[in-house]
Amino acid sequence: QVQLVESGGGLVQAGGSLRLSCAASGRTFSNYAMGWFRQAPGKEREFVAAISWSGGRTYYADSVKGRFTISRDNAKNTVYLQMNSLKPEDTAVYYCAARLFGTATRAEEYDYWGQGTQVTVSS
Repeated sequence: QVQLVESGGGLVQAGGSLRLSCAASGRTFSNYAMGWFRQAPGKEREFVAAISWSGGRTYYADSVKGRFTISRDNAKNTVYLQMNSLKPEDTAVYYCAARLFGTATRAEEYDYWGQGTQVTVSS
């Protein structure tokens, strides 16, 4: 089992920045690829970003490319999502997820999920 706890969400004005953190516990963190997803009210959960176990490969949804950066610190068992130039359409609950081995962009490919953290971007 892997336990994931997100933090860092909040209310920010359009154009602002937030950094989300996801702390993992339970298994060897460096064995897991990590992903960030988000879900807005009335919408399906969507992929945001993913990072390989080593941090050497990253992937982004087109909607966040150039604005968001995913990173990880395996010594701290933590994955981050730096979000810059935020837009009102980025408003959602953000979830981190973990899966063994390779990265993935589909939610159903992830084995473990956090409870989510709310991000609200005002216009």
